[in-house]
Amino acid sequence: MRHAELLVRGGTVLTPNGAQMIDIACVDGRIAALDTTGWSADETLDAQGLHVLPGVIDSQVHFREPGLTHKETIEAGTRGAVLGGVTAVFEMPNTHPLTLHEADLNAKLAIAQTQAWCDHAFYIGGSAVNAEQLASLEMLPGCAGVKVFMGSSFGDLLADEDAVLRRILRHGHRRLAVHAEDEARLRERRIIAEGQGKVRDHPVWRDVESALRATRRIVALAQESGRRLHLLHISSAEEIGFLAQHKARVSVEVLPHHLTLSAPECYERLGTWAQMNPPIRRARHQDALWQAVRNGVVDVLGSDHAPHTREEKALPYPRSPSGMTGVQTLLPVMLDHVHRGRLSLQRLVDLTSAGPARVFGIEGKGRIAVGFDADLTLVDLAARREITNRWIASVVGWTPYDGLRVTGWPMATLVRGRVVMRDGELSAAPAGRPVRFLAHAMPMQPLRHPGDSR
Repeated sequence: MRHAELLVRGGTVLTPNGAQMIDIACVDGRIAALDTTGWSADETLDAQGLHVLPGVIDSQVHFREPGLTHKETIEAGTRGAVLGGVTAVFEMPNTHPLTLHEADLNAKLAIAQTQAWCDHAFYIGGSAVNAEQLASLEMLPGCAGVKVFMGSSFGDLLADEDAVLRRILRHGHRRLAVHAEDEARLRERRIIAEGQGKVRDHPVWRDVESALRATRRIVALAQESGRRLHLLHISSAEEIGFLAQHKARVSVEVLPHHLTLSAPECYERLGTWAQMNPPIRRARHQDALWQAVRNGVVDVLGSDHAPHTREEKALPYPRSPSGMTGVQTLLPVMLDHVHRGRLSLQRLVDLTSAGPARVFGIEGKGRIAVGFDADLTLVDLAARREITNRWIASVVGWTPYDGLRVTGWPMATLVRGRVVMRDGELSAAPAGRPVRFLAHAMPMQPLRHPGDSR
């Protein structure tokens, strides 16, 4: 007789071999067996009628702490994550202070040590002020990698010049996450937003060319150094068409917001609550993103959870800030798309679990297999629920999906074998840990050009 802390029994388990009716034994935070015959346990979790997914990984969230805790905190953000079935998050560097140095990273890790409900890692911002240190910074424990803002940022975090981008690309070898909008074009075209002050002009101001121009630039620059890229929140048909031809070194993220909302309807209905960067665009772009999900161009789904207060979002456009909540609604919204036949449950698992683990080299997460962390998300594919502002755990307490009825809902969240959420109730204390990353491959050799004598 073998003994486990927890047995998960009776569910349909999504394994690398597909959906299987098997049980899961959890020992010391890891999956010890997928055949529990002869096992006893301290606790048994009944998963009858549920599907058991590998824990969902949201690789793009903005939890605003330190410095902007009137918008969000690590505690509230990760609480929303586990309520929504998410077991690990990667948090972005645009806080106050910016996350540019080892001390900044350690400050966030110290907060998360006692406040985070799920596992976590934090990005270092790639900047002119730290470019030469990035190779060592990206290898620090708890670091998700380096994030570059080519546009839509400020101060030391903005890296919009080719010379700075080349320095960043040449120092380090982990996959570089990039927000690709062309800052110069955005500045030139801001007059469009300021003209009539209508939020419907947001995708006109931040047009497809702004995104495509930056995407082409960073891909070309990365080819010089052989650096791998992760292009965040791709929003247009033109970008997807271009990136489909550059998949050897480039991975692609899309967001539920861009797959679910479309212009002009979202701006007419939600106003500035639908404002984000890059913007929500017309249906032809959404159709292209869905096609890219189906044909494998898209590697990862992230939420880009980026909350602002109701008072801030109510400011007249374009003074209103861009961004919306998303970590808690990522899975319910996407499960509804599964219900409607837009993607399979197995493809959703790849985009939210196996995909992030593969793209970022996460150790011990992303699949249900013996020896992996017992991160599990239990969902009821038939459950009908309404997403409401009242359900949202974020400090700001709102979602663009308020009132949306969905089919498919997270019923339990397990982080390393601990039941953190069950039936909508938190059932443990915050005990998240830093995500571990695999030993990184040797840096890729720079491409040689004709006449290069090196």
